[in-house]
Amino acid sequence: MNKINAVITGVAGYVPNYIMTNQEIAEIVDTTDEWILSRVGIKERRVLKKEEGVGVSYLATKAMQELIRKTNLDPMDVEAVIFATTTPDYVFPNSAALTAEKTGMKNALCFDISAACSGFIYALEIASGFISCGKYKKVVVLSGDVLTSITNYKDRNTCPLFGDGCGAVLLEATHDDLGIIDSILKADGAGFKYLHQKAGGSVHPASLETVERNEHTLWQEGKVVFKYAVSKMSDACTEIMEKNKLSKDDIQWVVPHQANLRIIDAVAHRMGIDPKKMMVNIEKYGNTSAGTIPLCLWDWESKLKKGDKLILTAFGAGFTWGAVYLKWGYDPK
Repeated sequence: MNKINAVITGVAGYVPNYIMTNQEIAEIVDTTDEWILSRVGIKERRVLKKEEGVGVSYLATKAMQELIRKTNLDPMDVEAVIFATTTPDYVFPNSAALTAEKTGMKNALCFDISAACSGFIYALEIASGFISCGKYKKVVVLSGDVLTSITNYKDRNTCPLFGDGCGAVLLEATHDDLGIIDSILKADGAGFKYLHQKAGGSVHPASLETVERNEHTLWQEGKVVFKYAVSKMSDACTEIMEKNKLSKDDIQWVVPHQANLRIIDAVAHRMGIDPKKMMVNIEKYGNTSAGTIPLCLWDWESKLKKGDKLILTAFGAGFTWGAVYLKWGYDPK
């Protein structure tokens, strides 16, 4: 029997309508449009306004509805839904189940995973395993966050970075030499002290004191995270290229997590990859955590051709990081 691969056969995305510009950020904290743009490469980000009373499954539902339309997918044919998010609607039930219910995926097993900004590539690995074992033929990966819900808008070092958005991809079984070929995924829990949200879990449950101390927001040691992100992402990409005997000329696109334009540039430099091969849309959306890579694929879909060799790479809290090597599954529609 030929090997079964999991190939992406459709991609969609959704971002909220509200655009928060750098000028608006500058009215909240001591910063400027020039400082933000020069430091991280972000001009604006999308924000899901709190008064809308919805969470990340709202974004996922919108993205999934577009995916169903684009691929003519019968939702009842989807056998598994994996949602990579750090900001689920609720502690439980999982946001995958909520999205499946809203979009008619009634036959699917549903669960969330938490791997922070590496969530999409972790979820692809799981989905690929489901399909390659021969038991599942259609799996949906949802990946995104409402990071503004855990952003501290008194912290000038972090609040310009984050936005909200969600991507959705359909993976199907194929015997062709396409789809997810290989992955390298790693983690190091020692990174906790440099990037975390202190309260809200079982160690520090929500209380009046934790809210007053603003401990339900994201905190990071920026310089340390920057250093680790550059080294771990570039090393993972180099390792997967060597493992699969790929030269830099063999790769059509590198799709990096969109955390900071300087990180992306540094990864390209360390890999020796032409910066023009790096997919970038951080200027429009900022860092949407697990959503950045699928939103990049969504934005750049028209540039992708069947058989293109891509490396996806990410780094996030945990620390988690890694790279996925895949061959694109279809030509532009």
